Amino acid sequence: MTDTQLAALFFLQLAVILLVCRLVGWALHYAGQPQVVSEMVAGFLMGPSLFGLLAPGLQAALFPPETLRIIFVVSQLGLVLYMFCVGLEFRSDLIVKHARRAAAVSIAGIAAPFILGGSLALVLLRNGGFFTEQVQPFHAVLFVGAAMSITAFPMLARIIYERGIAGTALGTLALAAGAMDDAAAWVILAIVVGSFTGSAVLAFSAAGGGLLYVLVVLTVVRPLLGRLNALAERRGSMAPWMLATTLTVLAFGAWFTDSVGIYAVFGAFILGAAMPRGLLTRELQRAIEPVTASLLVPLFFIYSGLNSRLGLVNSGWLWTVTLLVLLAACVGKGVACWLAARATGATPRDALGVATLMNARGLMELILLNIGLQRGLITPTLFTILVMMAIGTTLMAGPLFGMIYRRPFETAPARPLAVGEAP
Repeated sequence: MTDTQLAALFFLQLAVILLVCRLVGWALHYAGQPQVVSEMVAGFLMGPSLFGLLAPGLQAALFPPETLRIIFVVSQLGLVLYMFCVGLEFRSDLIVKHARRAAAVSIAGIAAPFILGGSLALVLLRNGGFFTEQVQPFHAVLFVGAAMSITAFPMLARIIYERGIAGTALGTLALAAGAMDDAAAWVILAIVVGSFTGSAVLAFSAAGGGLLYVLVVLTVVRPLLGRLNALAERRGSMAPWMLATTLTVLAFGAWFTDSVGIYAVFGAFILGAAMPRGLLTRELQRAIEPVTASLLVPLFFIYSGLNSRLGLVNSGWLWTVTLLVLLAACVGKGVACWLAARATGATPRDALGVATLMNARGLMELILLNIGLQRGLITPTLFTILVMMAIGTTLMAGPLFGMIYRRPFETAPARPLAVGEAP
């Protein structure tokens, strides 16, 4: 296939992907699901699990193997931009303001699912077929523990805004705890990815390079971006060269963190979190979010769906494992967060609401799982099982939260929160 033919096929793929994502979004809208959840489901449906099962020839013609690398590369651009936007909406002030209760909920929401997930990982490691041969128990426990512990922070923020509870005790508690959970899960994943090389030098390079990046961003890049923000404030707008400069810094950050053996999304998130808040941040969100959310992020869901094969879960044992993973995820996250919230003074209903929100995994989980698959930590079988867990826990969040708070918030504004929009 020539480069011209590949380009033509990519545009056809893009048109089909966007159409299917919108159709699924329209269908699931009536079930109270936001567009991003619909895109997760659409990605799974367009892979071999449904589309490939019903029309294998057509699916193979639309997504031949040689085009998957193109989808992967473009989807990585979408992820970097998306994680930058997530960093832009990271609210460190919420963590400080609600430190005690948020820390209790966050620790419980990390410790319990981590213990359950790590224990399950040891069982799966002994049975074989879930991890690659070079994976040690240390890697398996940390990876599955992180996968169980992560929270869909952007999804959580979106639900909170849709329900009109941003700024309330419940909303700020959930956002603060979710932010702390995700930060801890990404640190755990960085440790796994850095140590999985099997070389002490490479592991040290990953850890040292990541620390160096954080220090440089906070001590050198952040003040420079602060001057850029001050200039934008004086102008009253963001000039095109300011956007280009920020994107250049973002690209360098993504390249560096990927090169040292961590992952590009770490660099993007850290840079976004370090950006001085002000007019420049708001303009960056306005410029980047629409294309990222509407065009690029759906490609990542499709790429994840193409790597998910429901047919690999083809025995009673594997379906039992799938149910155990889902149960461990819900009990570990939901019950633990509910107990922690109650222990720190939350009302029974607020505690249940926090637990429901914290149990969603969403896009953050899929990013983590794709890293594990690409780095050779997990097999396609475990990848598929964990993707189903991510979709299941995310589908639960919106409807369950709506049932808990139906009456008080039935007149709340319905405009969805943008990827990079602060609640």
